[in-house]
Amino acid sequence: MTDKIEFIDLKSQYAALRDNVNARIQAVLDHGQYIMGPEVAELEKKLAAYAGVSHCITVSSGTEALLISLMALGIGPGDEVITSPFTFAATAEVIALVGATPVFVDVEPDTCNIDIRLVEQAITERTKAIMPVSLYGQVADMDELNSLATEHGLVVIEDAAQSFGASYRDRRSCGVSQIGCASFFPSKPLGCYGDGGAIFSNDDVFAEASREIRVHGQERRYYHTRIGVGGRMDTIQCAVVLAKLERFDWEIEQRLLAGQRYFDMLAGNNNVSLPVVRSDRNCVWAQFTVQVDGREAVIEALKAAGVPTAVHYPIPLHWQPAYKDMCRISGTLAHAEQVAQRVMSLPMHPYISEATQRRVVGALIAAVR
Repeated sequence: MTDKIEFIDLKSQYAALRDNVNARIQAVLDHGQYIMGPEVAELEKKLAAYAGVSHCITVSSGTEALLISLMALGIGPGDEVITSPFTFAATAEVIALVGATPVFVDVEPDTCNIDIRLVEQAITERTKAIMPVSLYGQVADMDELNSLATEHGLVVIEDAAQSFGASYRDRRSCGVSQIGCASFFPSKPLGCYGDGGAIFSNDDVFAEASREIRVHGQERRYYHTRIGVGGRMDTIQCAVVLAKLERFDWEIEQRLLAGQRYFDMLAGNNNVSLPVVRSDRNCVWAQFTVQVDGREAVIEALKAAGVPTAVHYPIPLHWQPAYKDMCRISGTLAHAEQVAQRVMSLPMHPYISEATQRRVVGALIAAVR
């Protein structure tokens, strides 16, 4: 019997980390500080150092990280935030939740990241921030975006839900703009065993505001200086991330190797469009996403061969019922619309073997003939 192919293999990861994970969780059970326990501050210190910034504020999810960031900046009704239409709904969701307008700019067809060349023409007097998404694990053109933002007096918030651990011009994701927001959802490169996220910044004032907002806007207990949310990351989830952080660099190396193996195995196949990674950065492959024609038939063929797949993302946000009438579209979104019909993600995780990848690629090549 052929071994089952896992799309994301959290079981193998846990097996490798069992002792550390269990010890970290047991420590929380022993001290009983399930909310804002000592592991929270410990993780924040280590993550800030990892990203190369002064402040890390852990929060209850990647979505909450984006939401709290917008709230801390005072962005609200009448404001606009420029972002990508080709991403998970949370990116636009938080903009709408604070009462601002998502402004969608098209993506690059090869990286699927926001096209910096189109951002400037989307800026108006209402624009307050640019929120690029580091899609699939590759950081967007942050230096160019930062320069553009400085010129126009805007803030750049990196939606780094998929890219924590990625490198960009010798810096790490979440440390390449004024604000970075990470997710620790279980399937992310650095994940917990539930929901979790973090905000990263070098801005002391912004960091203080974010810390207050995550605890219902409290400056101190029962003294509320601003409107906030219940946005804390549970101590147990911080403990899990602390255990995983010890092996994270090794896992990133394995992700890079696995990604390169896919490139090598699929090189020269004209029926599969491979993702492009810019020369000044890497990609941590939160998803390894290719593009194919006739996607549904290819997915069915792979399923029959025992190969799991996923589609990130089949419907661009400007076509979603919740957003189509409340967003602003800058220019054409032709590339986002096209890639949404063609993208397909293959099994990817640090524990995937070369033999498994050969099975995946063999089935894919057969399916696209």
